[in-house]
Amino acid sequence: MSANTQTIARAMNDVASQGSMAGAAMGAHAGISVRVTNRIEDVEAIWRSLSTAGLESPGQSYDFIRLWAADRQIPVSDQHFVVGEVDGFPVALLPLQFKRVHGVRLYTWFPGPHAGCYAPLTDTPRLEALGASGRSALWRSMIGALKGADLVYLRSIPDRIGEAEGLFDELGEALSVETLYRARFSSWEQCDREQRSRSRRKHDRQQGDRLSALGEVGFEVVSDPTEAHAVLDTMFAQRSARFRAQGIRDIFVCENMTSFYHAALEPESGIDVRLHVLRLEGQIVAARYNIVIGDRMFCLISSMSDCSRIQSGSPGKQCLLRVMQSVFDQGMSVFDMGAGFTDEKRHWCNERVPLRQHYIPLTPLGHLVVLGHSNFQRLRAWAKANASVKSALRSVQQFRESVIGRGRSDQL
Repeated sequence: MSANTQTIARAMNDVASQGSMAGAAMGAHAGISVRVTNRIEDVEAIWRSLSTAGLESPGQSYDFIRLWAADRQIPVSDQHFVVGEVDGFPVALLPLQFKRVHGVRLYTWFPGPHAGCYAPLTDTPRLEALGASGRSALWRSMIGALKGADLVYLRSIPDRIGEAEGLFDELGEALSVETLYRARFSSWEQCDREQRSRSRRKHDRQQGDRLSALGEVGFEVVSDPTEAHAVLDTMFAQRSARFRAQGIRDIFVCENMTSFYHAALEPESGIDVRLHVLRLEGQIVAARYNIVIGDRMFCLISSMSDCSRIQSGSPGKQCLLRVMQSVFDQGMSVFDMGAGFTDEKRHWCNERVPLRQHYIPLTPLGHLVVLGHSNFQRLRAWAKANASVKSALRSVQQFRESVIGRGRSDQL
């Protein structure tokens, strides 16, 4: 028997054993029930109830996902909202999109890489009270209600929710490859004291002086919708220029994502968008697109001018400095800067949360895809941590795009 044949045989045995274990789990926890709907409106009340304790990301927001599905024109038949109940009480909700990627059928989060992290909506005390075996039964029952796919792929789930750890340990196979960066402070005074050394303050002041020498500097939060749309157009233009300079595919333009971020600015969207803007002589030189949920602010997009004369004053860092000086004294407790390491996150973030990719294979093909994709994720994480390898891969990508163009690229 060949190695591939052995792998497929093992996968088929795993699928069969999963089914028998799910049945055993249901027998041990007869109070579990599951329902699935294709209409997001059917789960609005449950969703909002589970959200009252706070959210880890806009990717968990009812209004964010509702608008995303509408703007991206996702067919209702591809929208799946799975509610898991224990003794009649909703304990977990999974909002998932059915997709086909390179011939593979999967369920996954709606916005893909456009939010820093994701997680099932949960009643955390009840989920904790279930214990490991109860949670295993719940997740198996919820996943078992999904039909017609090869796997469920749940990216970027935090390893803890608040003080609760291990709530998702039983949710498939988990792989840690990313880190989420957050600034958590009670005030700007605390943030300044703990995150900025004397030399750091001097450096920030020198950069500010260089920027001020170029003209009048102004900072504001844009709230007027008409002005906000103009600011967003400038942000996307600045990002496109930066992507071109770095040889990076502009996903916002290539996949027409800009319409969603514009739609979120409208009052009826239900999404609280805050645009922080730094101007030089009235012109936008840096901006940040943030979403506020409760006492948390999440940065989704940032941009700055690519003018070399202006960059000498570090407009991006100066904009962020002013954001940090304002948000914690305006009622925010957390400023979430998303996943992936950058200098600004090193400077400002005092909280690092490991993120895990969760895989639940449902067919033999699903097992093979999980094996390949998880190994790719490990290789990618290693390459990103190695400067020389990262540079070589960037050169290969630039050559490829110059030869075959920048077409749409679906990814898990």
